[in-house]
Amino acid sequence: MNKLFLCLALVLSGGLPPCYAQTTNAPARPRMRENVPANPSLPSLFLIGDSTVRNGSGDGAGGQWGWGDELAPLFDTNKINVVNRALGGTSTRTYYRDQWAGVLAMLKRGDFVLMQFGHNDSSPINEAVLNSGARSRGTIKGIGDETQEITNIITKKFEVVHSFGWYEKQFIVEARGKGATPMVCSLIPHNSWRDGKAVRNATDYGGWAGQAAKAENAPFIDINEIIASEYDKLGQEKVNALFIAGAGPHTSLAGAQTNAVCVVAGIKGLKDNPLTAFLSEAGKGVAPAVP
Repeated sequence: MNKLFLCLALVLSGGLPPCYAQTTNAPARPRMRENVPANPSLPSLFLIGDSTVRNGSGDGAGGQWGWGDELAPLFDTNKINVVNRALGGTSTRTYYRDQWAGVLAMLKRGDFVLMQFGHNDSSPINEAVLNSGARSRGTIKGIGDETQEITNIITKKFEVVHSFGWYEKQFIVEARGKGATPMVCSLIPHNSWRDGKAVRNATDYGGWAGQAAKAENAPFIDINEIIASEYDKLGQEKVNALFIAGAGPHTSLAGAQTNAVCVVAGIKGLKDNPLTAFLSEAGKGVAPAVP
């Protein structure tokens, strides 16, 4: 049996703890992960993204977990900090505007940035009516250089909105400017099915993430395809247990652990894996994803 599929099967059966019981400097559950490097003298792997990477405070409220909160056990955190700076509700635009400067200020040479966006970028760019549901967080579709000028209905400020890919490319360029290595993930798939297969996002945000990475010659980890392929093997009934019913793309603890394993499988499947030296014994045991 494929080692990756075996690890996922163990998640579903409740038998994965050996993969998540390595001795590291990561805090034990129940916990709220610190969002600054635990040891500033070590390299850091910064995670940026939305609630599918870090849900709420990262404490499993409502049974919902992001994969970023389950990534640390797959790394030797005596060698590298895993710093989950993802924030629920953000798009590439709002993360770049409101959160990125804080991450950029902490980045140093030898660090890494792992990004995953797309779930919120399809929202309206600017709502016509200000109400409790207004977010004004959407981006222009694609990776082009077109812009849209708005007066943000929430902030009341003038804003130039760019494409999804433009923001991803900015993360890449600016991370490199600090001597860090940026890595791009496609978004995790929803629990959506068509003709017995998990629905992919290769024609929209998943594909655009890959195009942005290619445009800047950055490593691309197609976790949308990797996870969907594993879902196909598991089947819809078993995959249902990996999600919280009625919570969109948000995953249970088992779902977050499954996705974290798939992220590491994707990293290990890269032609040049810059994180090889930092994997824990559990991470070393994950089979590389085959492109």
